Amino acid sequence: MATTARPRRSVLYMPGSNPRALDKARTLAADGLILDLEDAVAPDAKEVARTQVCDAVKAGGYGKRELLIRVNGLATPWFYADVAAAAASGADAILIPKVESADAVRQVEAIMAANGAPESMAIWCMMETPKGILRAEEIATASPRMGGFVMGTSDLAKDLHCAHTRERLPMITSLGLCLLAARAYGLAALDGVYLDLNDDEGFEYACRQGLELGFDGKTLIHPKTIDAANRVFAPSEKEVEWSKKIITAHAEAAAEGKGVVVVDGKLIENLHVENARRLVGQAELIAALEADLKG
Repeated sequence: MATTARPRRSVLYMPGSNPRALDKARTLAADGLILDLEDAVAPDAKEVARTQVCDAVKAGGYGKRELLIRVNGLATPWFYADVAAAAASGADAILIPKVESADAVRQVEAIMAANGAPESMAIWCMMETPKGILRAEEIATASPRMGGFVMGTSDLAKDLHCAHTRERLPMITSLGLCLLAARAYGLAALDGVYLDLNDDEGFEYACRQGLELGFDGKTLIHPKTIDAANRVFAPSEKEVEWSKKIITAHAEAAAEGKGVVVVDGKLIENLHVENARRLVGQAELIAALEADLKG
C-alpha cells in the first residue's frame, strides 16, 4: 500500500477523550490527525474515548485530512475492541503503538478483516522500542495494508538510556533504519514529536533535521506548531520552479534522443527528473488539500 505521495507535513495528536478537541480538529490546518486512544487517555476514559473518536470520524467534517486512530497496545484489555471499532469507523488507518514484530501487524490485520475494514484502510506502526527498530524491515513487509511508520522518539530515548539532545545523535541510527525500511517498501515515514512548546527555534530546527533525513512530515502535540511544520516540509516556490524547469528541459532533450541535459550549468539526468516530478506532485497535492481546508 504505497502511500508516500499524500501530504503529511503536519500530523497532530488529538486526545480521544476530549470531544471539544475532536471538534476543533475539523478547523485546523494539519495535513493529518492521530485520534489517540492510548497515551492521551486515562484508563477509566478508554471506552468513552473509543466511542467518541469513532463517532467523530463517522460524522465527518474533516475534509481531506488523513485520519489515523491510535489504538491501545496488544497486551491491554482495550486492544481488541479498539481495533474492531476503528475498523468500522471510516478512518484512513489504524496506528499500533510499540510494534515489535510482524505478528503484531498480522493480529491487527486479522481483527480488521473480521470487522469489515475496507481494503483501503491502512495499518501504521509506532516505531519506539529497540526491538521494533531492529525489526523495521520485517514490520514493513508484514501486511499489504502497511502504510507507514511513526517514530516514537520519546519512548525510544527512554529505552536507549540516551540523551534527547537537539541534534538527536543517539537516535540517528534508529531513525535511519526506519527510513531505509520505509523507502525500500514504499511506506510513509513521520518524525517524532518535539516536546518544548516554548522553543519555537528548536522546533523549526527539529523540522529541518527531519526533512533533511528524509521524513515526510512531523507528528505534533499542539496546534500552534502546525504552520511551521507545514512551511518547512513543503517544497519551496524556488524548488518547484526549478523542478518544472528541469522536467521541461529533460523532456526536450529526450525528444532529441539525449539522455542528459545541462540546465543553468548543472548536469540533469533522469534521477533528478524523478525527484523533480515528486516535488511538483507534492506541491500540487498540498495546494489541493489547502484549498479543501479553506472550504
